[in-house]
Amino acid sequence: MRFHSLPESKRYPDTEDEWAIVLDRYNTVLDELFAGQDVHVATSNWSGTPMPPERPHEQTQRHPGAHHWVSVLTDPDPDDPIYTHVYVSRIPWQRGRIDTLLRAVADDATAGVLITDVGLQRIYNPYDGGADVILTTSTERDQLRARHTDWLSAHPSGL
Repeated sequence: MRFHSLPESKRYPDTEDEWAIVLDRYNTVLDELFAGQDVHVATSNWSGTPMPPERPHEQTQRHPGAHHWVSVLTDPDPDDPIYTHVYVSRIPWQRGRIDTLLRAVADDATAGVLITDVGLQRIYNPYDGGADVILTTSTERDQLRARHTDWLSAHPSGL
């Protein structure tokens, strides 16, 4: 299911009030999914080599304690291959704890972020403009959707 970060599906916040709405929506759903649990936070960066380069300082600031987990060839173009390097940390979920990372996602300064329970049953994928949520059952999905109908897209496809 997909939630939008701002009213009327506005993609980017312009004011501190709008930033507060974005972070509240991200954190509200994350609280509902992961309160009282440990979560894995995964971030990505990309390069043309199978070995990850040193992470830029801003990435280590946004996702402290992350360690390299895996690198995957995501574009096998022989002239310009692209590898996705995934970094993971395990933290106890706490509202606001990853706001620096969430703010970077909402501002399109980073992408490829996933937050999941340690059993990989529920996945939260924030992006600039909203978040996609994968749940274990359609009942769980429908209950979450019902609690936040104002955050859903008005488009018939739900996107």
